[in-house]
Amino acid sequence: MSSPQLLTAPPPKYVTLTRIAAVGSLLGLIVLGLLWELWLAPIRPGGSLLVLKVLPLCIPLAGLLKNRMFTYRWVSLFVWLYFIEGVVRAWGDKAPSNYLAMIEVVLCVILFTACALHVRQRLLAAKAAQAMAAALGAHTDVIK
Repeated sequence: MSSPQLLTAPPPKYVTLTRIAAVGSLLGLIVLGLLWELWLAPIRPGGSLLVLKVLPLCIPLAGLLKNRMFTYRWVSLFVWLYFIEGVVRAWGDKAPSNYLAMIEVVLCVILFTACALHVRQRLLAAKAAQAMAAALGAHTDVIK
């Protein structure tokens, strides 16, 4: 049986920091997509329908704000579509669009990292809490 001292919960500040990083980078991707396709470097003058690429990013925002573990998991996979778009456009577009694409790539990497770390930290916390509850339960059985 493992000792409860070995399984310690991660400090809540790490869970909070990863949550802030995930929500912030997702909001950054939304704002970047809107500015990019409407004003900064649209494919056509006056904006294009490519701005609609931002709509799927709005779906997980509610789940991240409600701190739903499932949302963190699927966003860490979903974000790679935007990463691929960023890499392709960074390589193929001309300035300033390629610079905006590089920012998109960085935001995608931050979002993926934050989601992956958030899930890991929460699973570690749950495992530590379960081990602690088992240890306390076994301890109270001995006392009775």
